[in-house]
Amino acid sequence: MIYDVYADECNLRLLHGLVTNIPIPEKFNFPFDYIPHPLSLLACKMLQSHLLSQKEWKHNFGLDADDGLPVIGKMFGVLVVMTEEGKLGYLAAFSGKLAGSNHHSFFVPPVYDGLAFDGFLNSGMMEISEYGRRIAALELLGNNSSLKEIDMVRETRRRRSVELQNNLFDQYRFLNQFGIEKSIRDIFYATGHKNPPAGAGECAAPKLLQYAFQHQLKPISMAEFWWGVSPKSAHWKHGQFYPSCQEKCAPILAHMLEGLELEKPLQRSH
Repeated sequence: MIYDVYADECNLRLLHGLVTNIPIPEKFNFPFDYIPHPLSLLACKMLQSHLLSQKEWKHNFGLDADDGLPVIGKMFGVLVVMTEEGKLGYLAAFSGKLAGSNHHSFFVPPVYDGLAFDGFLNSGMMEISEYGRRIAALELLGNNSSLKEIDMVRETRRRRSVELQNNLFDQYRFLNQFGIEKSIRDIFYATGHKNPPAGAGECAAPKLLQYAFQHQLKPISMAEFWWGVSPKSAHWKHGQFYPSCQEKCAPILAHMLEGLELEKPLQRSH
């Protein structure tokens, strides 16, 4: 297959050439059980080529000789989209952080950047760390007065931690094709969860859909694949495709995919 690609100002890579020979799917693939569409496979091939050739950042996926960095495999995703002018392209994203950062060229940004140095999360974590240092200093004193103060500081730290976590959750607000925005807390509360699980909203699929809806791009097909060595406790295999996760993504994607026609799940044995 012959193709060309270029990136516009909003991280969209447009597909050209014989890509027109690939039929556009009538429905969006069911993200929890699917076979990648040929358009998604093409986008994944191009993303993987970028991972092998880029020199912008260093991340040890465990595929080459040890360079001293911790070995961390990573889930990547692509979303094939159509512009308002009818052009096909794709967006790329990674799950969590990559090479210690939320931002890299070629990839869509996070829904919320909790690593921003001047953000409330950074200052809040510094405040909580200060409470920890205060508790450690009081424990060295070991008298009755200090024990009472330790309890007070611990309770203050606990309350502040809860406030900080809730504030962080409220920064994660997800769109769907109708422009309806919901916070991650509202999404998970509606499904009977007390709080979203750690890392919810940081997976590739929500990042991709959020960026598409923000830029009036129509989702066509998506796929997610693992790149690198698997953690000892996990089963991920390099280069293989995987469904979106149920625990973190299912409630979010139910909102984000509202109104989109979805393919039926394959109901394969896993």
